[in-house]
Amino acid sequence: MSENVVHLHKPTDPPTGDTAPTVLTVVPDAAPVRPVPLWVRSGRTVKAVATHETTRAAAQAAARHSLYTFNGGRIVARRAWDGRTGARYERMIRAAEAAGNLEAAEEWEERLQRFRAARHHRRMDLLHSPVEAAKGAAVGAGMSIGVLVALGVVMAINTGQVSDVVTPLSATVDFIALLIRIVQVVWGPALSVGPFLALLALWSVGRKQHAAPAWALPANVRNGEGEPITPSIVVKALRDLGVPALRNAIKEMGDAGASMLGPITIAGCGVEVDVTLPSGVSTIEVQNRRRKLAENLTRHEHEVFITIPTAARTVRLWVADSGALDEPIGPSPLVTDDTMTADYTKGKAPWGQDLRGDAAALSLYQRHLLITGLSNQGKTVALRSLALWLSLDRSVQFLMGDLKGVGDWAMFDGLATTLIQGPTDEHVIQVTEMVEGAVDEMNRRIQAPPGTVFPPLIVLVDEAQVAFMCPAKDADKRPYGGSKANSRYFMAVRKIHNQGRAVNVLMWQGTQDPTNENLPKLVREGAHTRASLALGTESQARMALGDKAVDGGAAPNLLRPGLDQGTLVLASSGIAIPAGQSSITVRTHYIDDDAAEAITDRAKALRDGVTTLHAIDRSVEHDPLADIATVIGDAPRVRTKDVLARLAARNADAYGDWSFIDLKRVLDDAGAEPHKSDGVMVVSRDRVVRALANRDGEGSASAE
Repeated sequence: MSENVVHLHKPTDPPTGDTAPTVLTVVPDAAPVRPVPLWVRSGRTVKAVATHETTRAAAQAAARHSLYTFNGGRIVARRAWDGRTGARYERMIRAAEAAGNLEAAEEWEERLQRFRAARHHRRMDLLHSPVEAAKGAAVGAGMSIGVLVALGVVMAINTGQVSDVVTPLSATVDFIALLIRIVQVVWGPALSVGPFLALLALWSVGRKQHAAPAWALPANVRNGEGEPITPSIVVKALRDLGVPALRNAIKEMGDAGASMLGPITIAGCGVEVDVTLPSGVSTIEVQNRRRKLAENLTRHEHEVFITIPTAARTVRLWVADSGALDEPIGPSPLVTDDTMTADYTKGKAPWGQDLRGDAAALSLYQRHLLITGLSNQGKTVALRSLALWLSLDRSVQFLMGDLKGVGDWAMFDGLATTLIQGPTDEHVIQVTEMVEGAVDEMNRRIQAPPGTVFPPLIVLVDEAQVAFMCPAKDADKRPYGGSKANSRYFMAVRKIHNQGRAVNVLMWQGTQDPTNENLPKLVREGAHTRASLALGTESQARMALGDKAVDGGAAPNLLRPGLDQGTLVLASSGIAIPAGQSSITVRTHYIDDDAAEAITDRAKALRDGVTTLHAIDRSVEHDPLADIATVIGDAPRVRTKDVLARLAARNADAYGDWSFIDLKRVLDDAGAEPHKSDGVMVVSRDRVVRALANRDGEGSASAE
């Protein structure tokens, strides 16, 4: 029901002599405004006060400090009870029995028996202690009085005053009276302040143990930021993991759940601890709950790694310091030490650091290599850093194909024998023919006399998935890509995997997003060293590293794309992996393009000069002497075996089967015979150039 509003106003007609009367008009109000009841306003005020941040903080502080005191009393009482009874030993016995360690249970039972025997002996002594104490007090008092009297006699003899005999005795009595008066004065305040001091002590114990619910704790404690890893924290994290058998076993152990833990040791930027699981709990149950375990330890998932050591029913936890894995690891020794050289046979490439903070060095000797991962995770940089180190060994030769073609490998121009860069089908064809040329070189080496030592030949293909997925076919309708028996790239890689290692012809590949289509199974399993950066799924991790590594705890699919760039999981016999583990996590050094160019400049200075081919010449017509001059380049002399290798890489059809006799025949006919230099057969550039000039001159003269 609407109310009426009364308006007071005067009429608007022209006034007459008298003042116009005031007129009252009643106007109905269509939207009346009701006053807010007092109890509603009071409720809103109470709610605002109750939900205010200051009020909530005050309530949390009051609850927190009250519970600190209460739970501190419980902790002190529990410690006192453990000290006076055998409860601690009984918990240890139950823990050992739950863990299935009967020897430890027997040892703790013996300790409990010794504790009970000693306690019984102390209690029997208490029966005789009052009499013994009274006798001791009487004897002590008598001796003290005798000493005081004797001292008084000496003083009396010295002073000649007989009254000095009782002076020491009276002084002692006065001192005792003074102590009694002091106690009388202090006793009253002590009785008043004592309970408050006791409560303060209990509060201090509770505060150190954070003995309050999580909602009442301060934000920094509640979030656990920077909280150190202690045995109690690990046990609680395992107890709350959601494994019933594990939770029940820990409950039976009581506080002795820490008996499952080995020593917590500092390991790089974190800590490491071995956990022996109780009977009925499998290691896979803990591995499958990595995220929950990390959150229980107040860490992010990527800051906790779970591996399986050699001991049965044991998991090894590595827990990083908060935020430590987000910090860079520093420059590569290849950048900081400009005197570093490489040794393919005995050396190891400085690749980065493991999670313990130790240097991670990888041996490349006679090991095929595969690095995979999602796009833009640092795959090319990780692969390139290995090639940069190996380039500092002047005996190593490179055949390189970059199927991305954006210049990531451009600094190897003048260092690699062949360098093909580009993403098109034509580039895939060129790379395939390059790999097939390496197969021909491998076959030539295999047919060499036993005991022949061959220089390392690294056949490197980056973005190899482009080659496997290439739809192009040759004139015989054989596909360049794919994974069938007639696939040219696939079969060339397989041949090198099968026999190349024995003659130092090695296949290195980098590929993205491994699947059966872009990385066939036989190629994956042919690599001795398999590494993976961040991946999307566990199935991809199994393709990249193999089932054994993933079952042993390797999880590149749990790395954070975009955040863990350069961090990879590695399975290889070429790196030191902790005993019992099948893989290791490595944070690789980042070497940018400018630093990479500086390293390759040093590598080029170690060599006589390399002419890099940017396309494979498969023409039928060829000129052996001109080709020899081309592969020698600007070097004054090149060893004959290097000339043969470069010729085979340039044109495997023409020179793949060449031996030293074939090379010597061509040079002898041209008058550019090979000769010895420092005990090694070499080909002189000047002789070859002179022979070419003479031949061309003779050809011109005959034409005339």
